[in-house]
Amino acid sequence: MQTPSRTELPVTPTSSTGCGCCSTEAAPAPQTAVGTGFSLEGLTCGGCKATVEKAVNAVAGVESATVDLVPGGISRLIVSGSATAIAVRDAVTSAGYKVTS
Repeated sequence: MQTPSRTELPVTPTSSTGCGCCSTEAAPAPQTAVGTGFSLEGLTCGGCKATVEKAVNAVAGVESATVDLVPGGISRLIVSGSATAIAVRDAVTSAGYKVTS
């Protein structure tokens, strides 16, 4: 049996505008633990991301801290736990970055 060529394979689009990897429709938001979000400026690479996550994870009451990196743009920090927003902001600022909201 011969393998069908790429043009003969059935394609089932996952959206009305194409497959899942090239769709222009917004992807559904990932399911994450309930947490507090902060917008950050000044992060440009994975090293910046790791620095902020390490600083915030060291704050008393933080269960987890995750940065969604947007190099050169507004990155998003999601923090879960009982830490205060002031403590989280102070940790980000001490790490050398700016919290915008």
